[in-house]
Amino acid sequence: MTRPESFRPDDPRVAVASPDEPLLTRAELREIEAAEAANLPAVIEPAQKKSRFWGKLFWSAAGGLVSLALGLAVANLVQSLFSYAPWLGWFALALTALAGLALFVIAMRELFAIFRLEKIERIQKRAVEVLVSDDRDEGKAVVSDMLSLARTMPRLAKGRAAMEGYASDIIDGADYVRLAERELLTPLDAEARQLVSSAAKRVSLVTAISPRAAVDLLFVLFNTLFLIRKLATLYGGRPGVLGMFRLARHVISHLALTGGMAVGDSIVQQVLGHGLAAKLSARLGEGVLNGLLTARLGIAAIEVTRPLPFAALPRPKLSDLAGNLLPAKKD
Repeated sequence: MTRPESFRPDDPRVAVASPDEPLLTRAELREIEAAEAANLPAVIEPAQKKSRFWGKLFWSAAGGLVSLALGLAVANLVQSLFSYAPWLGWFALALTALAGLALFVIAMRELFAIFRLEKIERIQKRAVEVLVSDDRDEGKAVVSDMLSLARTMPRLAKGRAAMEGYASDIIDGADYVRLAERELLTPLDAEARQLVSSAAKRVSLVTAISPRAAVDLLFVLFNTLFLIRKLATLYGGRPGVLGMFRLARHVISHLALTGGMAVGDSIVQQVLGHGLAAKLSARLGEGVLNGLLTARLGIAAIEVTRPLPFAALPRPKLSDLAGNLLPAKKD
């Protein structure tokens, strides 16, 4: 005997049988599903996985050779110091042990940071699936993972307590995820918007008064990386050096997939359509555009580092974060 399940009348997976049509048995239904599955096209693995495998193999082998070369050089150095003076050899051996211990601690921190980023990515993907499927059990699992992530953030204590009070209520999976988004991510989103807006104004000001293009490029690069790191830390990621490279690659990929600086945004239409950048000085117009690009990168970084997708709360817009970069239009 199967447990009762709920469904929606407009669900395309629900088929209403005719009253005159005989009902199928469970065995007949299994045979029909097996026949339909046999007619599905075979899944072909993309060729990119093979190229990635050989690339990973090359870099792993090259890294192993470099590590062996460095280890052999250190061993020869310690051995030569022992032959020159025993105390120098022991001193070099102690320094080698301290360096190895520090390297081990740094490697473990980088590994844990990558695990945290992967956990946030998994929560985000599972939340997207729950918003589509409305699975209650999966929704509770996603919110449970989100609460475990929020335990490391003291500022979310109020929202965490509210979500724990809803644990015994009967709520659909998608609604449960939306509720967790409202209770847990509302204060973080407000702070993230402030970080992106401040970074955009800072880039716009510095690039407008900077006399060198190289200085502009370096400042924009470091300011963008700093912004991505601050946003990831705000949402619980706390990336390390290797995690920052991975996170920056994901942000750039997301920015490319979403169309970069969308021309449909009202603020970009104000710049391009009304020719405001042309009316201003060249340096000021360049500073405004650099600030807009920084704000767009910040929006992409929010969407990548955020544990839950935007479903209940409004998605940040470019006009909201960088609207103060442009002077107000006169009537």
